[in-house]
Amino acid sequence: MCGRYTVTVSFEELVLHFMLDRRPAPYQPRYNAAPGQWIPAIIGGTGGEANRLGELRWGLVPSWAQDDKSGARMMNARAETAAEKPAFRSLLKRKRCLIPADGFYEWKRIGSQKQPVRFVLADGGLFGMAALYDTWLAEDGAKLHTCTILTTAANELVAEVHERMPVILPREQESLWLNRTVQDERELLPVLQPYPAERMKYYEVDPKVGRVSYNEPDCIDPLAL
Repeated sequence: MCGRYTVTVSFEELVLHFMLDRRPAPYQPRYNAAPGQWIPAIIGGTGGEANRLGELRWGLVPSWAQDDKSGARMMNARAETAAEKPAFRSLLKRKRCLIPADGFYEWKRIGSQKQPVRFVLADGGLFGMAALYDTWLAEDGAKLHTCTILTTAANELVAEVHERMPVILPREQESLWLNRTVQDERELLPVLQPYPAERMKYYEVDPKVGRVSYNEPDCIDPLAL
Protein backbone atom coordinates (compact mmCIF):
# COMPACT_ATOMS: atom_id res chain seq x y z
CA MET A 1 0.00 0.00 0.00
CA CYS A 2 0.96 3.65 0.06
CA GLY A 3 -0.27 5.54 3.09
CA ARG A 4 2.30 8.31 3.57
CA TYR A 5 4.70 10.06 1.22
CA THR A 6 6.85 13.16 0.72
CA VAL A 7 7.36 15.79 -1.95
CA THR A 8 9.93 18.26 -0.69
CA VAL A 9 11.22 19.85 -3.90
CA SER A 10 10.62 23.39 -5.11
CA PHE A 11 7.84 24.43 -7.48
CA GLU A 12 10.48 25.14 -10.14
CA GLU A 13 11.77 21.57 -9.89
CA LEU A 14 8.24 20.27 -10.43
CA VAL A 15 7.84 22.51 -13.47
CA LEU A 16 11.06 21.27 -15.06
CA HIS A 17 10.56 17.56 -14.36
CA PHE A 18 6.90 17.30 -15.35
CA MET A 19 6.85 20.02 -18.03
CA LEU A 20 4.20 22.01 -16.18
CA ASP A 21 2.39 25.19 -17.04
CA ARG A 22 4.42 27.87 -15.25
CA ARG A 23 1.40 29.80 -14.04
CA PRO A 24 1.24 29.97 -10.21
CA ALA A 25 -0.44 26.95 -8.64
CA PRO A 26 -1.12 25.98 -5.02
CA TYR A 27 1.94 24.11 -3.84
CA GLN A 28 3.84 23.68 -0.60
CA PRO A 29 6.45 20.98 0.13
CA ARG A 30 4.96 18.04 2.02
CA TYR A 31 7.05 16.06 4.49
CA ASN A 32 4.31 13.70 5.69
CA ALA A 33 1.36 13.67 3.28
CA ALA A 34 -1.49 11.42 4.40
CA PRO A 35 -4.87 10.18 3.13
CA GLY A 36 -7.71 12.63 3.57
CA GLN A 37 -5.44 15.59 2.87
CA TRP A 38 -5.29 17.78 -0.23
CA ILE A 39 -2.19 16.82 -2.18
CA PRO A 40 -0.48 18.13 -5.35
CA ALA A 41 -1.40 16.25 -8.52
CA ILE A 42 -0.51 16.58 -12.19
CA ILE A 43 -3.02 16.23 -15.03
CA GLY A 44 -2.04 16.09 -18.68
CA GLY A 45 -2.63 19.11 -20.90
CA THR A 46 -4.81 18.98 -24.00
CA GLY A 47 -4.25 20.30 -27.49
CA GLY A 48 -0.54 20.79 -27.02
CA GLU A 49 -0.94 22.63 -23.71
CA ALA A 50 1.49 22.04 -20.84
CA ASN A 51 0.65 19.67 -18.00
CA ARG A 52 -1.22 21.25 -15.10
CA LEU A 53 -0.56 21.16 -11.36
CA GLY A 54 -3.50 21.28 -8.97
CA GLU A 55 -4.76 19.73 -5.76
CA LEU A 56 -6.84 16.60 -5.21
CA ARG A 57 -8.07 15.14 -1.95
CA TRP A 58 -6.36 11.81 -1.32
CA GLY A 59 -9.03 9.09 -1.10
CA LEU A 60 -11.21 8.45 -4.13
CA VAL A 61 -14.90 9.36 -4.08
CA PRO A 62 -16.30 8.04 -7.40
CA SER A 63 -18.69 10.28 -9.31
CA TRP A 64 -21.49 7.73 -8.77
CA ALA A 65 -21.04 7.45 -4.99
CA GLN A 66 -24.09 8.26 -2.85
CA ASP A 67 -21.99 10.31 -0.43
CA ASP A 68 -18.39 11.41 0.11
CA LYS A 69 -17.54 8.82 2.77
CA SER A 70 -15.81 6.29 0.50
CA GLY A 71 -12.54 8.23 0.36
CA ALA A 72 -11.16 6.71 3.55
CA ARG A 73 -11.47 3.22 2.02
CA MET A 74 -10.11 4.07 -1.42
CA MET A 75 -6.75 5.74 -0.84
CA ASN A 76 -5.13 2.99 -2.96
CA ALA A 77 -6.18 0.87 -5.93
CA ARG A 78 -4.51 -2.36 -7.03
CA ALA A 79 -2.94 -1.92 -10.46
CA GLU A 80 -3.51 -5.59 -11.28
CA THR A 81 -7.31 -5.22 -11.16
CA ALA A 82 -7.77 -1.55 -12.09
CA ALA A 83 -9.05 -2.50 -15.55
CA GLU A 84 -11.67 -4.83 -14.03
CA LYS A 85 -13.12 -2.98 -11.04
CA PRO A 86 -16.14 -0.78 -11.86
CA ALA A 87 -14.82 2.02 -9.65
CA PHE A 88 -11.58 2.27 -11.60
CA ARG A 89 -12.03 0.93 -15.14
CA SER A 90 -13.41 4.11 -16.73
CA LEU A 91 -10.93 6.24 -14.79
CA LEU A 92 -8.02 4.19 -16.14
CA LYS A 93 -9.09 5.14 -19.64
CA ARG A 94 -9.78 8.85 -19.18
CA LYS A 95 -8.89 10.19 -15.73
CA ARG A 96 -5.26 9.45 -14.99
CA CYS A 97 -2.88 11.69 -13.08
CA LEU A 98 0.54 11.67 -11.44
CA ILE A 99 1.25 12.36 -7.80
CA PRO A 100 4.72 13.97 -7.61
CA ALA A 101 6.90 12.57 -4.84
CA ASP A 102 10.48 12.13 -3.72
CA GLY A 103 9.88 9.44 -1.13
CA PHE A 104 7.29 7.32 0.67
CA TYR A 105 7.07 5.85 4.15
CA GLU A 106 6.44 2.32 5.36
CA TRP A 107 6.70 0.69 8.77
CA LYS A 108 9.19 -2.15 9.26
CA ARG A 109 8.53 -4.65 12.01
CA ILE A 110 11.56 -5.09 14.27
CA GLY A 111 10.69 -7.51 17.04
CA SER A 112 7.52 -6.19 18.66
CA GLN A 113 8.10 -2.66 17.37
CA LYS A 114 7.31 -0.95 14.06
CA GLN A 115 10.10 1.29 12.76
CA PRO A 116 9.18 3.84 10.06
CA VAL A 117 11.46 3.94 7.03
CA ARG A 118 11.56 6.23 4.01
CA PHE A 119 11.99 4.79 0.54
CA VAL A 120 13.63 7.06 -2.05
CA LEU A 121 15.26 6.70 -5.44
CA ALA A 122 18.95 5.83 -5.24
CA ASP A 123 19.84 9.16 -6.84
CA GLY A 124 17.48 11.06 -4.54
CA GLY A 125 15.43 12.24 -7.50
CA LEU A 126 11.83 13.26 -8.04
CA PHE A 127 9.31 10.74 -9.39
CA GLY A 128 5.65 10.40 -10.30
CA MET A 129 3.26 7.87 -8.72
CA ALA A 130 0.51 6.64 -11.03
CA ALA A 131 -2.94 7.66 -9.81
CA LEU A 132 -6.57 7.96 -10.89
CA TYR A 133 -8.95 10.82 -10.12
CA ASP A 134 -12.66 11.61 -10.27
CA THR A 135 -15.09 14.40 -9.47
CA TRP A 136 -18.06 13.90 -7.13
CA LEU A 137 -20.97 16.31 -7.25
CA ALA A 138 -22.79 17.10 -4.00
CA GLU A 139 -26.52 17.85 -3.83
CA ASP A 140 -25.77 21.56 -3.43
CA GLY A 141 -23.71 21.54 -6.62
CA ALA A 142 -20.30 21.62 -4.90
CA LYS A 143 -17.60 19.60 -6.64
CA LEU A 144 -15.14 17.36 -4.81
CA HIS A 145 -12.02 16.31 -6.74
CA THR A 146 -10.34 13.22 -5.30
CA CYS A 147 -7.71 10.63 -6.23
CA THR A 148 -6.36 7.18 -5.44
CA ILE A 149 -2.74 6.02 -5.81
CA LEU A 150 -2.15 2.79 -7.71
CA THR A 151 -0.12 0.07 -6.02
CA THR A 152 1.62 -3.05 -7.27
CA ALA A 153 3.56 -6.00 -5.85
CA ALA A 154 6.65 -4.89 -3.95
CA ASN A 155 10.07 -5.21 -5.55
CA GLU A 156 12.81 -7.10 -3.70
CA LEU A 157 13.82 -4.05 -1.65
CA VAL A 158 10.36 -2.89 -0.57
CA ALA A 159 9.37 -6.51 0.14
CA GLU A 160 11.75 -6.41 3.11
CA VAL A 161 9.19 -4.09 4.71
CA HIS A 162 5.84 -4.46 2.92
CA GLU A 163 4.26 -6.66 0.25
CA ARG A 164 2.89 -3.71 -1.77
CA MET A 165 4.36 -0.47 -3.11
CA PRO A 166 3.11 2.53 -5.09
CA VAL A 167 3.44 2.36 -8.87
CA ILE A 168 6.43 4.60 -9.62
CA LEU A 169 6.56 5.35 -13.32
CA PRO A 170 9.93 5.59 -15.09
CA ARG A 171 10.32 9.12 -16.39
CA GLU A 172 10.04 8.02 -20.01
CA GLN A 173 6.55 6.62 -19.31
CA GLU A 174 5.11 9.64 -17.52
CA SER A 175 4.01 11.32 -20.75
CA LEU A 176 2.15 8.18 -21.84
CA TRP A 177 0.27 8.02 -18.55
CA LEU A 178 -0.75 11.69 -18.79
CA ASN A 179 -1.69 11.51 -22.49
CA ARG A 180 -5.48 11.82 -22.57
CA THR A 181 -5.71 10.45 -26.10
CA VAL A 182 -4.37 7.08 -24.95
CA GLN A 183 -7.27 4.95 -23.69
CA ASP A 184 -6.25 1.43 -24.66
CA GLU A 185 -5.66 -0.76 -21.61
CA ARG A 186 -3.12 -2.76 -23.60
CA GLU A 187 -0.88 0.32 -23.69
CA LEU A 188 -1.49 1.41 -20.12
CA LEU A 189 -1.37 -1.74 -18.02
CA PRO A 190 2.19 -2.80 -19.01
CA VAL A 191 3.66 0.34 -17.42
CA LEU A 192 2.15 -0.46 -14.00
CA GLN A 193 5.10 -2.53 -12.81
CA PRO A 194 7.26 -2.59 -9.66
CA TYR A 195 10.04 -0.01 -9.91
CA PRO A 196 13.49 -1.67 -10.13
CA ALA A 197 14.83 -2.43 -6.65
CA GLU A 198 18.41 -1.58 -7.64
CA ARG A 199 17.34 2.00 -8.35
CA MET A 200 15.95 2.53 -4.85
CA LYS A 201 17.11 2.63 -1.24
CA TYR A 202 15.60 3.23 2.18
CA TYR A 203 16.59 4.46 5.63
CA GLU A 204 15.03 4.68 9.08
CA VAL A 205 13.30 7.88 10.22
CA ASP A 206 11.94 9.16 13.51
CA PRO A 207 8.67 7.56 14.71
CA LYS A 208 7.09 11.02 14.88
CA VAL A 209 6.13 10.60 11.20
CA GLY A 210 3.42 8.33 12.55
CA ARG A 211 1.56 11.44 13.67
CA VAL A 212 -0.57 12.60 10.75
CA SER A 213 -0.50 16.18 12.01
CA TYR A 214 3.31 16.33 12.00
CA ASN A 215 4.60 17.82 8.74
CA GLU A 216 8.02 19.30 9.43
CA PRO A 217 11.29 19.11 7.45
CA ASP A 218 12.91 16.83 10.03
CA CYS A 219 10.45 14.07 9.10
CA ILE A 220 12.84 13.04 6.34
CA ASP A 221 16.02 13.17 8.44
CA PRO A 222 17.77 9.81 8.88
CA LEU A 223 17.24 8.43 12.36
CA ALA A 224 20.20 9.24 14.59
CA LEU A 225 22.06 6.13 15.70
